[in-house]
Amino acid sequence: MSISDIRDGIATNLATISGLRTSAELPDNPSPPIAVVQLNNVQYDQAFQGGLVIYTFTITVIVGRVSERTAQTRLNAYASTGAGGVKAALQSDKTLGGNAFDVRLQEMTNIGAITLGEQQYLAAEFSAIVYAE
Repeated sequence: MSISDIRDGIATNLATISGLRTSAELPDNPSPPIAVVQLNNVQYDQAFQGGLVIYTFTITVIVGRVSERTAQTRLNAYASTGAGGVKAALQSDKTLGGNAFDVRLQEMTNIGAITLGEQQYLAAEFSAIVYAE
């Protein structure tokens, strides 16, 4: 398995949220709602014989332009722990298609406006921890 395989597994799980697109790179002109999956941190040799690696990914969810009325409503739905939320979708297949031992959503942070191109979008970052070989 590779980091790309793990990232693809995360994107596949997130794609189970109706209408949410995924990307491996932050686009200049996004078409929200979109989740961008980026590697943030790798911790090697976390078990005996080096059999566990812990990967931390940042999932930036861009919900819409700040001026759109529906942007906050969408963000609230993605933050929920139920159906349609990032947590439930991410953890729907904890092995990420056979590429991990486990995955869990740790937190949602950095809620607010981001500027891409000349537009401001409402976004939030979700931190996912993946346990793999």
